[in-house]
Amino acid sequence: MTQSKAKKKRMHVKRTKGKDVEKNRQVSPFSTHERVTKTKKESIEQKFTKYKKHNHSEDY
Repeated sequence: MTQSKAKKKRMHVKRTKGKDVEKNRQVSPFSTHERVTKTKKESIEQKFTKYKKHNHSEDY
């Protein structure tokens, strides 16, 4: 199989400089991202503002 460009670059740096950049990665056993779904009210407000007709002729 072929290797990605990023992996080729990592291997090249490891070969030439002897520095393993993969060791700099921080590993956690779980995801640190906070996932929050929108409430019904928030989703309705977003749809309203997204498809709202704007009257630009009154803007001066």
